[in-house]
Amino acid sequence: MRTVTVNSGNYQVLIGPGLLNAAGEYIAQAVRGRRCAVVTDDRVGPLYAQRLVDSLEKAGIRADTFAFPNGEKSKTLSTFARAVEFFAGRELTRSDFVVALGGGVAGDLAGFAAAAYMRGVDCVQIPTTLLAAVDSSVGGKTAVDLPMGKNLVGAFHQPRLVLCDTEIIARLPEALLRDGAAEMIKCGVLRDEALFNAMADGSWRENLEDAIARCVSIKRDYVDEDEFDNGARQFLNLGHTFGHAVEKSTDFSLSHGQCVAIGMVMAFRAAGLDGAPLLRALNACGLPTASPCTLDELCAAAMLDKKRRGGTVTLVLPEKIGKCYLQRVNVSELRDWFARGMGESPCA
Repeated sequence: MRTVTVNSGNYQVLIGPGLLNAAGEYIAQAVRGRRCAVVTDDRVGPLYAQRLVDSLEKAGIRADTFAFPNGEKSKTLSTFARAVEFFAGRELTRSDFVVALGGGVAGDLAGFAAAAYMRGVDCVQIPTTLLAAVDSSVGGKTAVDLPMGKNLVGAFHQPRLVLCDTEIIARLPEALLRDGAAEMIKCGVLRDEALFNAMADGSWRENLEDAIARCVSIKRDYVDEDEFDNGARQFLNLGHTFGHAVEKSTDFSLSHGQCVAIGMVMAFRAAGLDGAPLLRALNACGLPTASPCTLDELCAAAMLDKKRRGGTVTLVLPEKIGKCYLQRVNVSELRDWFARGMGESPCA
C-alpha cells in the first residue's frame, strides 16, 4: 500500500488493494463520528455499497445509503438538495460524516453536501474510478453544475481521508480506465516526463499503485502550495478551459477524460508547439484528439467557465513535456486562442 499525505487539510490518501473491505477500520481512525451517510449512484451502489456498510458497521459506525441516478446530469442543485434532506431525515448531527463512494460525480456531490450540511461535516472519499482516484477525490474541490456551466456552485472542503482500492480500479471497463489516463497524461505534461513516457508506452498499467500515487503526489504538491486555487493550483487546469467548453457544447455526451484529452491537444496548438508526443500518448491510451464542436459553440461555452475572473481567463499552456506556464488572456482575445487551438488561425 502507498500513502500520500496532503498537508493542506492534514489527511492521508491510501492507495492499495483490499481497502474497501477494510474501510471501516481506517475511517474509524480518521473521523470522530459513529454515524454516516454513504452517497453513491445507482450503478456503483449495487456493486460496492453493502461491502462498505458492512465494514463500517463492523467498526461500530452506523451507515445509511443515499443513491442517485448515475451520470453528470445528476450533478445538480436538485440532487444536492435531496442529499442534504436525506441527511436531515436521518438526523445526522455535526459530529457525523459523509462518505462519497463512486466516481467524480459522487465525490463532487457528496463533498459539497458535506460542506454545506450543518455548515460543514467531515467527508471521506472512496473513489471507484481511475479519474476520481488521481484527480477529483484529492484537494477538496466540491461542486455541482448549473445549466449555464460546469461546477459553478460549490465549496472547498478537504476530506478527512481518501481510500483508493486498486482492486476496484483494476477491474474497471476500458473506457473508464481511458478517462483516468487523460488526467494522468496531464500530470506528466505538467511536471513529470517519466510519468508521461510511461503513459505513452503503456508501462503505467504494470504498476497501477505507483502510477496513481505519483499523480496524487503531483496534485498534492499544487494543493499544498495553493489550496484555494489563486496561484499555482491553476496549473491543474491544463486542458480544462478548452475541455470544459467541449464538454458543455456536447451536452456531456463526451466524458470528462475525453474532453480533457481534446483540451490538451488544443492547448498545445494554441501554444504553437509540436503536439506529436502528446498525440502518441493519447492514441496509446485510446483517447480522442479532435473537437466535434464549432468555434462558435466552444467560445459561447467558455464565457461561463468558472475559471473566468472578471474580464480575464488564465490558460495553462505547455512549454515542453514536464513544464507549463500560465497565460492570462482577456476575454476579448479568447476566441483567437480557441481558433489557434482548433488550428483555424496561425499561432501568435
